[in-house]
Amino acid sequence: MSEKVWSFDPNQGGETIPDSVKADVERRITELARNEFPGRSIRMGFRFRKQFCYVDAYETPNGKDADPPNNWKGNREEWIQYCTNLPTHLCRLRYFGDDKWSFCFYTYSNERYELSIFPQTGNFFGTPEMAFMVSSVYLQER
Repeated sequence: MSEKVWSFDPNQGGETIPDSVKADVERRITELARNEFPGRSIRMGFRFRKQFCYVDAYETPNGKDADPPNNWKGNREEWIQYCTNLPTHLCRLRYFGDDKWSFCFYTYSNERYELSIFPQTGNFFGTPEMAFMVSSVYLQER
């Protein structure tokens, strides 16, 4: 009979995120988004559920992106309003305390969050800023 062995899984467990940490993460990522994408109308959205922080981005279209597609039933203003309120899911952070986070990248091909390593370090743990920088691939210019 095989013996059970404990192993750590960065995709399991975590600690409930304190309110002070929630506010800090929102501030840090919002500031980073503003610095990384100057001149673009990007609003960050955050949802917190126990040990999770879901990070989304909302962008107001401009230029050619503000023109609705041919099959859009409404007018241009309705299209802009629709796009402005449509989230771009970026990532889900899992809190382990003391600025130790794992993250899952949102994959639109599977429409779910997938455990990821931080390519900056090659580890499963990093900062919210590092996770945002990886996930911001969805915010790059088209």
